[in-house]
Amino acid sequence: MNVNQSAAPVPPFGQPQPIYPGYHQSNYSGQPGTTAPPTSYGAYNGPVPGYQQTLPQGVSRAPPSSGAPPVSTAQATCGQTAYGQFGQGDVQNGPSSTVQMQRLPGSQPFGSPLAPVVSQPAVLQPYGPPPTSAQVTAQLAGMQISGAMAPAPPPSGLGYGPPTSLASASGSFPNSGPYGSYPQGQAPPLSQAQGHQGVQPPQRSAPPLASSFTPPASGVPRMPSMTSPLLPGQGFGGPPVSQPNHVSSPPPQALPPGPQVTGPPGPPPPMHSSQQPGYQLQQNGSFGPTRGPQPNYGSPYPGAPTFGSQPGPPQPLPPKRLDPDAIPSPQLNELPPQQKTRHRIDPDAIPSPIQVIEDDRNNRGSEPFVTGVRGQVPPLVTTSFLVKDQGNASPRYIRCTSYNIPCTSDMAKQAQVPLAAVIKPLARLPPEEASPYVVDHGESGPLRCNRCKAYMCPFMQFIEGGRRFQCCFCSCINDVPPQYFQHLDHTGKRVDAYDRPELSLGSYEFLATVDYCKNNKFPSPPAFIFMIDVSYNAIRTGLVRLLCEELKSLLDYLPREGGAEESAIRVGFVTYNKVLHFYNVKSSLAQPQMMVVSDVADMFVPLLDGFLVNVNESRAVITSLLDQIPEMFADTRETETVFAPVIQAGMEALKAAECAGKLFLFHTSLPIAEAPGKLKNRDDRKLINTDKEKTLFQPQTGAYQTLAKECVAQGCCVDLFLFPNQYVDVATLSVVPQLTGGSVYKYACFQVENDQERFLSDLRRDVQKVVGFDAVMRVRTSTGIRAVDFFGAFYMSNTTDVELAGLDGDKTVTVEFKHDDRLNEESGALLQCALLYTSCAGQRRLRIHNLALNCCTLLADLYRNCETDTLINYMAKFAYRGVLNSPVKSVRDTLITQCAQILACYRKNCASPSSAGQLILPECMKLLPVYLNCVLKSDVLQPGAEVTTDDRAYVRQLVTSMDVAETNVFFYPRLLPLTKSPIESTTEPPAIRASEERLSNGDIYLLENGLNLFLWVGASVQQGVVQSLFNVPSFSQITSGLSVLPVLDNPLSKKVRCLIDSLRAQRSRYMKLIVVKQEDKLEMLFKHFLVEDKSLSGGASYVDFLCHMHKEIRQLLS
Repeated sequence: MNVNQSAAPVPPFGQPQPIYPGYHQSNYSGQPGTTAPPTSYGAYNGPVPGYQQTLPQGVSRAPPSSGAPPVSTAQATCGQTAYGQFGQGDVQNGPSSTVQMQRLPGSQPFGSPLAPVVSQPAVLQPYGPPPTSAQVTAQLAGMQISGAMAPAPPPSGLGYGPPTSLASASGSFPNSGPYGSYPQGQAPPLSQAQGHQGVQPPQRSAPPLASSFTPPASGVPRMPSMTSPLLPGQGFGGPPVSQPNHVSSPPPQALPPGPQVTGPPGPPPPMHSSQQPGYQLQQNGSFGPTRGPQPNYGSPYPGAPTFGSQPGPPQPLPPKRLDPDAIPSPQLNELPPQQKTRHRIDPDAIPSPIQVIEDDRNNRGSEPFVTGVRGQVPPLVTTSFLVKDQGNASPRYIRCTSYNIPCTSDMAKQAQVPLAAVIKPLARLPPEEASPYVVDHGESGPLRCNRCKAYMCPFMQFIEGGRRFQCCFCSCINDVPPQYFQHLDHTGKRVDAYDRPELSLGSYEFLATVDYCKNNKFPSPPAFIFMIDVSYNAIRTGLVRLLCEELKSLLDYLPREGGAEESAIRVGFVTYNKVLHFYNVKSSLAQPQMMVVSDVADMFVPLLDGFLVNVNESRAVITSLLDQIPEMFADTRETETVFAPVIQAGMEALKAAECAGKLFLFHTSLPIAEAPGKLKNRDDRKLINTDKEKTLFQPQTGAYQTLAKECVAQGCCVDLFLFPNQYVDVATLSVVPQLTGGSVYKYACFQVENDQERFLSDLRRDVQKVVGFDAVMRVRTSTGIRAVDFFGAFYMSNTTDVELAGLDGDKTVTVEFKHDDRLNEESGALLQCALLYTSCAGQRRLRIHNLALNCCTLLADLYRNCETDTLINYMAKFAYRGVLNSPVKSVRDTLITQCAQILACYRKNCASPSSAGQLILPECMKLLPVYLNCVLKSDVLQPGAEVTTDDRAYVRQLVTSMDVAETNVFFYPRLLPLTKSPIESTTEPPAIRASEERLSNGDIYLLENGLNLFLWVGASVQQGVVQSLFNVPSFSQITSGLSVLPVLDNPLSKKVRCLIDSLRAQRSRYMKLIVVKQEDKLEMLFKHFLVEDKSLSGGASYVDFLCHMHKEIRQLLS
């Protein structure tokens, strides 16, 4: 189907067939009437008849009870303030916004003004002509990448002096204050590195990319190019090693010694007064967001080999390019004093993540995303949008690195773009979107292909009058069972297609028959077991008392199915230190009974009856137990703990009860007591940057992997809450949660007064969220590609089945695909994700997600339909798994090489011929360098001195199962100015770029990355603002490190507190607030998250990394 054509009109929905009692709603293509007004949708560029029908009968009914129940997370109420476009629920796809974001005027004193918003037509990218590639120009005269050069004569009229390498490019605060003498260990420990932007910039091996000064005259000699790396000490290494799948035909040659001249230098064009800094010269190319035609798209340089033999499209006039003399840069009198002696690139002349996010919100946030078109690239994860399921799974469930797959493996190898999908099978949907409909086929079960076992889906082709169907995955012809038979209409579609979710929707559920259950027996409802460390550390910090008090009320909110009055989940309790204590809380008892197991080497469960109970039936006994536990162990002096036997005990209890379930472990210290799974302290920072660094990420012993395998077989998921005061070997303790589909939460140096809110919020959300138990997931593909690799928190006993003891709505599984045959451009490629799981009520279900992708024979089509956020999600997970087996430096080099190959292939085969001094990026991938640099600078791949081994292991396992929205904000944090927008504004303030240049010392900023939340206060903030927000008269009296803002009755205080609540509601974990004052010792921690700047641990700045990528690309092309 041509994507430029209108979709076929959708016939009215009929009534459901009487033989499918599990499916009674007919409004599955729109929003339920109880949550949103009936809306008539149009297509993106005009009315499409198929999307503008009258609503079917029954559309105003409530959503089906078969869907997942809403999570009863507490929502902050903020009067009239609303930050999300669709309510304050848990937003799945990143930040939401009610209005079109506007850029702030560039009033900051520390950098160039921000670029104004450039309007962009609301055209879906895949539908139009090829987009204009983003281009940055850097002639060698201005950007000496590989060596030193003789200084150029200054351009007339500007009065530049020769550049000096000591002038500060980004330092905006005076070189005084406590940064340099800040001792380690004073800042509160966090999961992110506590790095800091140096006040004096380090020496560079080459001048930075210069924007608007003259190339040297031809008579000025050049210095020979050096071979030293661009950024010493940053692990970039030398040129990449030649590989068999290189983008250029001949193998890459080393650059010959001597001067490297790429083009005839000439005099600069005159700078007209009308040329203003910003995006004025970028309307038809460079980094502006407009998507015009790309000249010579799809054809390589003259004389270079082409892929395929299809002629390229007609060549329009070449677009404007950013030449080195035309890039506006700050005038001399606009630069801060420390920058006047140095040529700098204008930060607004390189791609801005903020601008791309804003443009996508403005262009694609107002229309629903209709999934009926094959290979359609969805809006960015940072855009808030509605999804209308018309045959393909919502991007909330599946996102791909590319929606146009190369037809051959040779083409895929040439481009080096990873083909992967990030799948979130149980993703929560906003209330405006209906949960997947449940279909009950009775005892016969769901209809499947006899050969490949794919489930019935909208892409199956019915033939022979409806008596047979051809599988869309393997082309096998199957008979249609008599009870499923239905006639076909004149187009070959079944007349009941729109009455059946499995024939018209991308996502739906089947009730599974007993054949899909273990031992051919329907499962019992799952159980939750709370296992509490009662050693000295846990009692001393007040953790045990706090937890027991919270559980009394939290047990009322266990997850339940849609209309159930109470949860079917049973609960049990264990406490432990060196020994384990089991509790009988049977409803007939007056008091709970304790049973102690001291033989931890041979673990068993001492009681069956009375251990797992219904909360409501045993309410009084449970309450009595939770009151007694803190008192029983109040005087304990036992400091040693066990760990593996605790998990073993919980798993054995579930096995005895013949049910799946989840263990909630609350643990405080390294398990050094004599028992299976005993660990030793092996923390050794001297291993960092050595070949043995990988051992820090590997488990100490194989015992935990064996234990995890047993847990998966029983359907026993483990969630671990850690409260360490020192090293606890997170790399080993997290093995069982990781392999069972569980979560790890870490609260270093836990103090009740500071960390209570964060811990309780995480615990409530973790206990209440809907979970699928004892799950198996399989991804099927159409002929030509297959799933070859998987990333996430799960276990695999074979090469196809992803086994998950538990799976919740926050977890993703990332799947990589490879070619095993040639694909057909006409038929495209299909994915089907099938998840078999036990619901919270004990019902066995199959959740199916289908997605159709396009296939291409032109590289230009591949590059036009990529999704950078998903690409970065995959690359981060690939790298974070790589550190288990390879030195960190080689992992970093692999990422850089792959990125360079992707961009070099585009430059060679898709972009129009241009000077080698120009960096040309695909429109869809223009943020790839900045995002990849953030991954390379992350704590796992480049730790600062303050980052502990446990922190690195914790972040590594966390990222492994993050979704695309979470990795987006984790690697490139959001920085929101709080005092620039009007106080009466109820919308989220527009974000700014994560760089110190963008900060003004007269303002206050909020920074969040999904795990941390910082409130940075400039030293010159007005006293009235300080009084309104902190209730103190001056900046000096603000408490640095404050974690709770005072509740004050004024507009600014209400607005900021509401914004913080809104940000927390969008994230899967509670973000603890830290107030940071300018020039305070905590500021180095805050600056670590300003990812566009050079990091203290040696990570490159965005500009430097862009220069380095340009150098790598040119080496590949030379």
